[in-house]
Parts: sequence; structure tokens; C-alpha cells
Amino acid sequence: MPAKNPIVIDLKFDPAAIAKILETAFSDRRSINLADPANKDADLSQADYALLWKPDADLFQRAPNLKVIFSGGAGVDSMMSIAGLPDVPIVRFVDRSLTTRMSEWVVMQCLMHLRDVQGHFRSQRQRVWAPQHGPEAADITVGVMGLGVLGCDVLAKLKVMGFNVIGWSRTRKQIDGTETFDAGGLDAFLARTDILVGLLPLTPETTGIYNASLFSRLRRDGALGKPVFINAGRGKSQVAADIVLAIETGTLGGASLDVFAVEPLAADDPLWGLDNVIITPHDSAVSDERALMRHVEEQIARFERGEPLQHLVDRNLGY
Repeated sequence: MPAKNPIVIDLKFDPAAIAKILETAFSDRRSINLADPANKDADLSQADYALLWKPDADLFQRAPNLKVIFSGGAGVDSMMSIAGLPDVPIVRFVDRSLTTRMSEWVVMQCLMHLRDVQGHFRSQRQRVWAPQHGPEAADITVGVMGLGVLGCDVLAKLKVMGFNVIGWSRTRKQIDGTETFDAGGLDAFLARTDILVGLLPLTPETTGIYNASLFSRLRRDGALGKPVFINAGRGKSQVAADIVLAIETGTLGGASLDVFAVEPLAADDPLWGLDNVIITPHDSAVSDERALMRHVEEQIARFERGEPLQHLVDRNLGY
């Protein structure tokens, strides 16, 4: 049997961890790991597949004969604007572990703001005994923007915790037991929302969508008093300066941010110093490398058997 054409790996993850996993992954073909200095000038012209996360700008010039591109994460915006992107299927990474970890992070942030954990931390540091008597989850409506696999799982987990939930997406989604809104219903959605959760993909339409105008339309007469913004989607979907201003002026009562337009977040960024802002280093749902490799192996096998690929990106929508 002739040797199968190689797969290119260009992942900006831990190079040592990727190298270790590739010792056993893709055993039926050669994998060209671009994190290995030995592959700096490797010939990629025969590669059929590429597994990418924030790939080098010249990747598609070096690998002109790709049949399928696999994203190393749930998002694909890091490659959609690269020159020479070939007209081949692009597959997103969808995995139970990644979905579960994202939902855990969002639920944790909602509960932390519900129970004012930051306030408890301040009291603890000041050695002040200050019991709080805030609302319960049933008093709060969480609005989730982005109703893909991650958004739907987040809605389900928040329901279990007792929150009221509503959902928004560009086009209306039908989700049993959940009221949903489309683009035309954005104002109505925001007016009902105490805690806004951002899980939108990054597209031209969603760039900067979380801004002062949007924050001003969130519910202000609810049990929380001031609305809260939580973003684990894409950093460029939020206007950081507007978040700072909204916190400082009381338009927002708090925020939890896992993503930023430029990462790592600069040490002098004003977001660091705001007591009611929780910052995590884009680790709400880190891809499990072994699960990622298994996912790609399964999709390649499907493709080579002539079966439909799963989790395909819609080029027109950008996700």
C-alpha cells in the first residue's frame, strides 16, 4: 500500500506536549510538526490535511494542495483572514471535554457574581464579618449570546442551577424550554438580561459588539441592581475601554473576562485594577490535545470513507 500523504501540524500550544502526542497520533501517515525546528523549511506541497491554531502567515503558500483544514479550537477566526486560504472544507474542534469545561467556567462566574464572591474576598482581607443577603438564582435572568454547541450546553447547565435563561443568535434558534431571540430582537433580549454571557464567534458583524451602547441597554431594575458582563467568546468582540468606563460609571456592576483583543493582557491594562472584574488567562476551556488528535483522526477517516465531515465551518457566516 502506498504511503499516505502527510498532515501538517501548526499549533501554538506547548510544543513538547504536542511532540509527545504525535509519537502515537496519526500512525498511518507522517505528521509534520512545524513547532519542531527541524521542519522549519520542510516541503509541505504533498500534505493533504492541516491541523492549525493561529497558523503562520505563509502556511497556505507552503501547503497548496490541502484537502481539509482542521481548527485546533472551537473558533476559526485566526485563519479566516490569512491570504491564500484554500477553498476546502474547514472543520471546527467540538469535544465533550471542551464543552463541559466552558460550561463550568460560565456557571462559576455567574454564581460568583450572584453571591458577590469578590465582596466576600474584600471583607476577608479586611477581617470584616459582613453577611450578605443577595438574590437567588431564580431571581436572575442570564442571557446567552451565541447558541452553538457551547451556548446550548451553557444554557442547560445554568438551568440546572436555577437561573432563568434566554438566548440570542443572529438567526432564531429553536431550543426546547428556552426563549430565544434573533437579530431583530436584540433590544428586547438585552432589556431582560441581568447577566450577559458572550459566546459569539468573531465575524465582521460581531467585532466590537460588546460596547457602551449594548451595555446601556441591559436590565437595570432587576434583582442584581446593576447588570454583569461575562465573555468567554472572542476578545475582539468586546471594546475594553467601554467595559472599564461601564464599570467605573456603574453601567455594569461587574464583569468576568477570559478573552482579550491582545493576549497576554498588558500588565498596565486598567482592567487588572478593577475590584469587581474577574480576569482569567483564556483558560476557560483549553483544548485537550489528545482529544483534539482523536477528533482529527476520526474526521479524516470519515472523509476518506466518503462520509460527510462533521462540524463544518460555513464560509459565508465565518463560523
